[in-house]
Amino acid sequence: MEHLESGLAILVTFLKFLLEAIAVFCILLGVLKTGLLAYRSKYDRSKNLFTEIRLEFGMWLVLALEFQLGADIVSTSISSTFDSLGKLGIIALIRTFLNYFLTKELESQRNANNK
Repeated sequence: MEHLESGLAILVTFLKFLLEAIAVFCILLGVLKTGLLAYRSKYDRSKNLFTEIRLEFGMWLVLALEFQLGADIVSTSISSTFDSLGKLGIIALIRTFLNYFLTKELESQRNANNK
Protein backbone atom coordinates (compact mmCIF):
# COMPACT_ATOMS: atom_id res chain seq x y z
CA MET A 1 0.00 0.00 0.00
CA GLU A 2 2.92 2.33 0.70
CA HIS A 3 4.13 1.88 -2.88
CA LEU A 4 0.73 2.91 -4.21
CA GLU A 5 0.68 5.99 -1.99
CA SER A 6 4.17 7.04 -3.05
CA GLY A 7 3.29 6.40 -6.69
CA LEU A 8 0.17 8.52 -6.33
CA ALA A 9 2.20 11.28 -4.69
CA ILE A 10 4.66 11.26 -7.60
CA LEU A 11 1.81 11.30 -10.14
CA VAL A 12 0.04 14.16 -8.36
CA THR A 13 3.28 16.14 -8.10
CA PHE A 14 3.92 15.68 -11.82
CA LEU A 15 0.33 16.57 -12.73
CA LYS A 16 0.44 19.68 -10.52
CA PHE A 17 3.69 20.75 -12.18
CA LEU A 18 2.22 20.12 -15.63
CA LEU A 19 -0.91 22.17 -14.89
CA GLU A 20 1.14 25.03 -13.47
CA ALA A 21 3.46 24.93 -16.50
CA ILE A 22 0.45 25.11 -18.81
CA ALA A 23 -0.81 28.12 -16.84
CA VAL A 24 2.54 29.88 -17.24
CA PHE A 25 2.52 29.01 -20.95
CA CYS A 26 -0.99 30.50 -21.28
CA ILE A 27 0.17 33.75 -19.70
CA LEU A 28 3.27 33.85 -21.89
CA LEU A 29 1.22 33.20 -25.01
CA GLY A 30 -1.27 35.86 -23.91
CA VAL A 31 1.52 38.39 -23.45
CA LEU A 32 2.91 37.57 -26.90
CA LYS A 33 -0.47 37.76 -28.63
CA THR A 34 -1.49 40.98 -26.93
CA GLY A 35 1.95 42.44 -27.60
CA LEU A 36 1.50 41.65 -31.29
CA LEU A 37 -1.96 43.22 -31.20
CA ALA A 38 -0.56 46.31 -29.50
CA TYR A 39 2.21 46.51 -32.09
CA ARG A 40 -0.37 46.34 -34.88
CA SER A 41 -2.45 49.07 -33.24
CA LYS A 42 0.58 51.34 -33.39
CA TYR A 43 0.32 51.29 -37.18
CA ASP A 44 -3.47 51.07 -37.47
CA ARG A 45 -4.83 54.38 -36.26
CA SER A 46 -8.29 53.73 -37.73
CA LYS A 47 -9.57 52.12 -34.55
CA ASN A 48 -8.74 52.02 -30.89
CA LEU A 49 -7.58 48.50 -30.04
CA PHE A 50 -7.10 49.11 -26.32
CA THR A 51 -10.33 47.30 -25.37
CA GLU A 52 -9.56 44.46 -27.76
CA ILE A 53 -6.09 44.11 -26.22
CA ARG A 54 -7.59 44.00 -22.71
CA LEU A 55 -10.13 41.38 -23.76
CA GLU A 56 -7.50 39.24 -25.45
CA PHE A 57 -5.16 39.27 -22.47
CA GLY A 58 -8.03 38.83 -20.01
CA MET A 59 -9.14 35.65 -21.78
CA TRP A 60 -5.63 34.24 -21.48
CA LEU A 61 -5.56 35.14 -17.78
CA VAL A 62 -8.90 33.39 -17.21
CA LEU A 63 -7.55 30.28 -18.92
CA ALA A 64 -4.36 30.39 -16.83
CA LEU A 65 -6.40 30.77 -13.63
CA GLU A 66 -8.42 27.68 -14.59
CA PHE A 67 -5.25 25.64 -14.90
CA GLN A 68 -3.92 27.04 -11.61
CA LEU A 69 -7.17 26.10 -9.90
CA GLY A 70 -6.87 22.61 -11.36
CA ALA A 71 -3.35 22.36 -9.94
CA ASP A 72 -4.67 23.43 -6.52
CA ILE A 73 -7.40 20.79 -6.64
CA VAL A 74 -4.89 18.10 -7.57
CA SER A 75 -2.65 19.23 -4.70
CA THR A 76 -5.38 18.63 -2.16
CA SER A 77 -5.31 14.90 -2.91
CA ILE A 78 -1.89 14.49 -1.27
CA SER A 79 -2.07 17.23 1.36
CA SER A 80 -1.92 15.47 4.66
CA THR A 81 -2.26 18.27 7.19
CA PHE A 82 -5.19 20.50 7.95
CA ASP A 83 -2.91 23.52 7.72
CA SER A 84 -1.84 22.72 4.16
CA LEU A 85 -5.43 21.94 3.16
CA GLY A 86 -6.56 25.26 4.65
CA LYS A 87 -3.90 27.19 2.75
CA LEU A 88 -4.78 25.43 -0.48
CA GLY A 89 -8.47 26.08 0.14
CA ILE A 90 -7.88 29.79 0.66
CA ILE A 91 -5.71 30.03 -2.46
CA ALA A 92 -8.32 28.12 -4.50
CA LEU A 93 -11.06 30.41 -3.18
CA ILE A 94 -9.09 33.54 -4.11
CA ARG A 95 -8.37 32.18 -7.59
CA THR A 96 -12.02 31.24 -8.06
CA PHE A 97 -13.17 34.73 -7.12
CA LEU A 98 -10.55 36.31 -9.37
CA ASN A 99 -11.62 34.10 -12.23
CA TYR A 100 -15.33 34.81 -11.65
CA PHE A 101 -14.98 38.57 -11.54
CA LEU A 102 -12.51 38.70 -14.43
CA THR A 103 -14.91 36.63 -16.54
CA LYS A 104 -17.81 38.93 -15.63
CA GLU A 105 -15.76 42.00 -16.55
CA LEU A 106 -14.74 40.48 -19.88
CA GLU A 107 -18.34 39.55 -20.68
CA SER A 108 -19.62 43.03 -19.89
CA GLN A 109 -16.83 44.61 -21.94
CA ARG A 110 -17.53 42.29 -24.86
CA ASN A 111 -21.27 43.04 -24.68
CA ALA A 112 -20.55 46.78 -24.61
CA ASN A 113 -18.34 46.43 -27.71
CA ASN A 114 -20.98 44.46 -29.61
CA LYS A 115 -23.62 47.17 -29.16
